[in-house]
Amino acid sequence: MQFNELGLSEKVLQAVEASGYTTPTPIQAQAIPEALAGRDVLGIAQTGTGKTAAFTLPMLQRLSEGQRASSRFGGVGIRALVLTPTRELAAQVEESVRTYGKHLPLTSAVVFGGVGMNPQINAMKQGVDILVATPGRLLDLNQQGFLDLSQVQILVLDEADRML
Repeated sequence: MQFNELGLSEKVLQAVEASGYTTPTPIQAQAIPEALAGRDVLGIAQTGTGKTAAFTLPMLQRLSEGQRASSRFGGVGIRALVLTPTRELAAQVEESVRTYGKHLPLTSAVVFGGVGMNPQINAMKQGVDILVATPGRLLDLNQQGFLDLSQVQILVLDEADRML
């Protein structure tokens, strides 16, 4: 099986191919068609098997096919939320979102603790299509009134077992 057999758009496939991939891993081959169909997916696989692409690729495609929403701040409404247990993983996931979404008109941001909040607050006010966050900083932004999750259509819990 090849990536072009999974139902991904040409723009997503261009980014995948530019990253040097042609053949999906087993987790990708199983998860991508289900996620593209809008179904809930629970995936478990070893480190290095492409789990991030397994949820990122269909998420990007579904969002690119949909209509942008507005947030209560007047900016772009967050339509996808990816929660990760660590800031290192959050940064890696957001980099994957940028890499695979480079040919799509979507925006993303990453928020996590240990750094200043002001740039993150500004990003939330401007709005993004995809937000990658750690739970602590997400709660901080929400409690301070800087977060509007009313437009979220896709929720990803990456390494959910580590957030328990």
